[in-house]
Formats: sequence, structure tokens, C-alpha cells
Amino acid sequence: MFPVLLPGAINELIATVTDTHRLTKADRYGMMAAILDESTTDEERGCLDRLIRALVKGRIQVADELSIVM
Repeated sequence: MFPVLLPGAINELIATVTDTHRLTKADRYGMMAAILDESTTDEERGCLDRLIRALVKGRIQVADELSIVM
């Protein structure tokens, strides 16, 4: 069974990670759901690709927390 992607989740994920520069466990599960979701648009896939590139380049830190509460 694949994770279910909630409407607007990709935009929220990108906004949160861009603001905090941290990728939590919940964010990683959200990314996995988005990548596996066949209905993800090309624009959303491009956003996810940019997020992955930022992660690889070290601009985003991987956090062990489940989520970041602001």
C-alpha cells in the first residue's frame, strides 16, 4: 500500500522546507508519496527535483524529528 498524497501537500512541503532549510521525517514521507503518485503534475515534479538537488548540494539539512512545530 502506497502513502496517500493530500491535495496541496507538495506546495506546503516546498514552502516549509524552503523556509526552514530542514527536511523532517514527515517531509520525507510526503516526498515519497508525491514521487509515487502518478497524478503529480510536471510542475510539481520539477519542484521536487529542485528540492532533491538542494538536498544533494547541502542547502537543506535532514532532521531526525518527525516534524517541526513553529
